[in-house]
Amino acid sequence: MLRFGILSTAKIGRELVVPAIQDAENCVVTAIASRDLAKARAMADRFSVPHAFGSYEDMLASDKIDAVYIPLPTSQHVEWSIKAANAGKHVLCEKPISLHASQIDALIEARDRNKVIVSEAFMVTYSPVWRKVRSLLNEGAIGKLRYVQGAFTYFNRDTANMRNIPELGGGGLPDIGVYPTISTRFVTGKEPVRVQANTDRDPDFGTDIFSSVRADFGDFELAFYISTQLAARQIMVFHGDKGFIEVKSPFNADRYGAEEIELTNQNHSQSQHFRFQDARQYKLQAEAFARAAAGENEEIVSLESSVKNQKLIDAIYRASDKDGWEAI
Repeated sequence: MLRFGILSTAKIGRELVVPAIQDAENCVVTAIASRDLAKARAMADRFSVPHAFGSYEDMLASDKIDAVYIPLPTSQHVEWSIKAANAGKHVLCEKPISLHASQIDALIEARDRNKVIVSEAFMVTYSPVWRKVRSLLNEGAIGKLRYVQGAFTYFNRDTANMRNIPELGGGGLPDIGVYPTISTRFVTGKEPVRVQANTDRDPDFGTDIFSSVRADFGDFELAFYISTQLAARQIMVFHGDKGFIEVKSPFNADRYGAEEIELTNQNHSQSQHFRFQDARQYKLQAEAFARAAAGENEEIVSLESSVKNQKLIDAIYRASDKDGWEAI
């Protein structure tokens, strides 16, 4: 059993990741750390976790854990991922693992020097939904892929929320723009070469709140929009010359609807529905990470893939400040 320590009592850990790890077959949470010991102890008691620490450093120095899950504000991801790796712990860090692609080089160096696993927590890449999309594309179910369309939006103007605080790494692109990009790269195995984009910022927060993006992958195009101040919506569509695949509520199925794929042929004479009951993508992520940490040949999100995904996000920001195409 891989023993996880949780670095902070953040909401995503409390509500999604810790329950998933506790339910996994090959890993368990054995420690919670917070800068407030009372908060750490309260969360540990909630999940029957035996150890609580009043500092992150103390937990990293402990022999009670083998790995850490990091749901800290984005601006702290690189710092604490490196510290955890230097402590000899495997690292599963929330996305985005960094705010700039160049920062990931230091993570790769720390990973290799300490001989640990460091992975960005893109839970969608472990979901049977997205693995089915990849399989359908590889089988030629829609013929030649020409166009991918996506959207991911929600509404949040909470001044205390880290998504609206630039200093903590807030903004729409770091929070949700990474999902249409990682999922498209994951299922196609292709990388973009250039991008066009428009981005709006909130006049009070200074964070990016809307982006419309067009990415050129060579033989197909990805177009998507994301926003932190629009009515909630998620969709991804993969359109080929023989049909199309629609992924309904592709990223957060529990909040946006059923986990379902619809495959429609060229003239709409046939349609297939693939439904996934309680796919548990966070549980599958934890189990895959634990297998990789045990030395098994497991497909996880590599830091090298994280570099490529963040390069696209970086290019979207640059493209938003100019007319025309921006090279990745």
